[in-house]
Parts: sequence; C-alpha cells; structure tokens
Amino acid sequence: MQLGRIKTSHGPAVVKIENGHASILDLKSAGMTSLQDLLSSPELERLSNSMPTIGQPVPVESLAWLPPIDHQEVWAAGVTYKRSQTARMEESEAAASCYDRVYTAARPEIFFKATPHRCEGNGGSLRIRTDATWNVPEPEMALVISSSGSIVGYTIGNDMSSRDIEGDNPLYLPQAKLYNQCCGLGPWITLASAMPERMSIGIRLQIVRQGAVIFTGETSVSQMARQFEDLVSWLLRDNDMPNGAFLLTGTGIVPDAPFTLAKGDVVHISIDGIGTLTNTIVQGQ
Repeated sequence: MQLGRIKTSHGPAVVKIENGHASILDLKSAGMTSLQDLLSSPELERLSNSMPTIGQPVPVESLAWLPPIDHQEVWAAGVTYKRSQTARMEESEAAASCYDRVYTAARPEIFFKATPHRCEGNGGSLRIRTDATWNVPEPEMALVISSSGSIVGYTIGNDMSSRDIEGDNPLYLPQAKLYNQCCGLGPWITLASAMPERMSIGIRLQIVRQGAVIFTGETSVSQMARQFEDLVSWLLRDNDMPNGAFLLTGTGIVPDAPFTLAKGDVVHISIDGIGTLTNTIVQGQ
C-alpha cells in the first residue's frame, strides 16, 4: 500500500495508490483532515485499506503530485555511508577530522532540513542557491515517523546541498542545506509492511542535462553504517514530534568534484519498493 498527496481543483487531496492507479481517500469519513492524521493513526493499515474513496481510480502518471507531507518537520542524518564521509572530508580540510570521527561515533549527525513549504514533490522544481557554486543532489531513503515515534513508511528524499558553503566552514551547514525548494520528497509513501527486505533495497541516481545522462550512481541500504531505528532514537531524544517527522537517512552517492548541478538539470532518484522521484533544477527568482 502506498499513500500520497495530489493537486485537485478543490485543493490538495490524499490518495492511496494500488496497481498503478490512485484513489482519493475520504478522510472526513474517519474524522481526519490531513495525511499526517492518517499516518499517526494506530489503525493506519486498516484505515488505508478500508477507508471510502471519492470518484474513480486515476492512472498515477496523469496526476500532479505534491510532496507527501503536510504538517511534519523534515530532519536529516549525515555521514551514514562511507562515501558520504569521504565526500564531506574532501569538501572541508579544516573539518575533515570532525566528519571522520562522527562516522564511527555513537551519536550521529542530525540536523533540521526543511519545513513543508520548502519541499517539492515528484515533477516539482528544486533550487540551487544563487550564492553557491558547487551544488549536488543527495539521494536518500526517507523514514516516515508517526507522532508516537514509529517508522510507519518510507519515501524518497533529495537532500539538496551547497558543498562550497558547507566546505568553507562547517558552521554554515544550515545555509548549505536549508533554503527555498531545498528538499525533494516523493513520489509517495510506501507503508512499512509493503517494503522489500531492508538490506536488499537499492538506491539509484541519474542526472540528465540537455537530454543527455551526465551522471549515474547506485548504492544500497546495506552500505549504511547505522540502523534506521538508531537514527530515530537519537532524533527523538528530548525532541518531541507531535505532528510526526520525515528523517532523511544520509547518502551513499555523491558525484565527484568538480561536478555541480546546473539550471535545467533533471534529477531522477529511484529506490526499490517506492518508485522514482524526478525534479528539475532551477536557480534565481
């Protein structure tokens, strides 16, 4: 079972996706008003299957997708893959030892990534900063966490990053990570029970420029140095999430320097069990 959000003439709607078709869920029938309400319900699986729908199922390719988030916060974990550790050390000589140590430390790197209005869904545009010269996508598995702290689903995240800003000084990390259109989420959420076996999940990145593929890369969840549940436990320490949260779990695919994204590039991120998140890169106003 998969859940998502779409644009309609009446505003955003929550849908369930089955067999390549999406059906609008009648949230009001269950006393709900948002996707967050459904994701935090202790009866998530039953409600997703039994809730009445509105209208006829529609092919997913014909819909305008919104990011599958409405009230939640987005957080991210860093340096959870060996490739990420290496890349972060390359971008900042001064902070290389910090990134080296956090890779093996008990406490992970966790930072605030985005609010819902800074996120874009499948088919939306992601931004590279006007004051940055070295920008990369970061394809990541995103955990969907309920208000009770449980991992209830998974989606795809693109943790856009300005590597030159962070590399200049690690204290600039928030500016390198958090800005308008800085986070891609989608295309939808796959509920936890419908995902493949965790260690078999592959993650792939493709970047297209002017119709030509200019970068491809792949990794898998098995290459992570940390467990999902461990990352969630650190996120929730003294840190309540009354609306739930999304947690990006780090990237194992980083284009080698001096590659940088350009306006008009199209970024495709695919994760087994979820699908493909596609975004076009923009810059400026």
